[in-house]
Amino acid sequence: MTELFLGCPVWACESWKGSLFTGTASRRDWLPQYSSVFRTVEGNSTFYALPPLDRFHEWGSSAAPGFRFCLKVSRSITHDRRLRKAGAELAGFIEAAEVLSSHRVLGPSFIQLPPDFSPAEAPALQDFLNELPTHLPWAVEVRHHAWFDQGHHEQWLIELLTSHALDFVLFDSRPLYSAPPADEIERISQSRKPRTPLRQTVTGRHPFLRIVGRNHVQQTLPWLTEWGPVIAGWLQQGLQPFVFTHAPDDRFAPDFAALMHAQISLAYPALPALPAWPGKQQPAIRQKSLFD
Repeated sequence: MTELFLGCPVWACESWKGSLFTGTASRRDWLPQYSSVFRTVEGNSTFYALPPLDRFHEWGSSAAPGFRFCLKVSRSITHDRRLRKAGAELAGFIEAAEVLSSHRVLGPSFIQLPPDFSPAEAPALQDFLNELPTHLPWAVEVRHHAWFDQGHHEQWLIELLTSHALDFVLFDSRPLYSAPPADEIERISQSRKPRTPLRQTVTGRHPFLRIVGRNHVQQTLPWLTEWGPVIAGWLQQGLQPFVFTHAPDDRFAPDFAALMHAQISLAYPALPALPAWPGKQQPAIRQKSLFD
């Protein structure tokens, strides 16, 4: 099985019926059908609230073998408590992650820090990372521009993550901002998505890339042709990249992921083909019998 984990920011999207999903798929079918094609997904819902543990068991038993959920750490930990005195909240999150781990479907959970979380709060970050259970995979996303100073602060962060074998979340919003918005959804996305400096930094075993494109996914090709060889290089090094393709409108995220896969394949021909989408598979033609 390939070491590439490619996916979208969600797995539940009504608009995928008839394309990624079969036209008759119910909500209970969405995760099995999604995970038959893509090998990972961002669990953004956990940022806002943790579902009951039964829900995590349901997800774990519904996903295809080899699939990985990458949960976003709860905002109560990152934004409300800013990593401080969040022991109870962290325990709850870890309990949920452990459920997915027991089903062998847990990928790196990512700690997305607030935009105003600067290097001035570095001690809180260091203390928090020291408390994380090392048997679970983690990644860290910083957004304050001072972390990208190409100097002391950035080097400190890289060394901290490397020493903990944690992954540095790479965020590329260049495609989104490459032209004025073509529609209202792109306009809203441009008003919300950060424009952090681009990096290709690797600090752990799972390079973690989140790339935000356009609703017309062909417009993203200049950036995908750049990332294709980079991701191929990670695979050749024996790393396990996690790559998430965001479109302003989730309806186009699978097409964006397929285009990314194609560009990686050009640089890494050993990459297995993307499985056929359930909604695009042709039904088998039943042969007539003598009794029809």
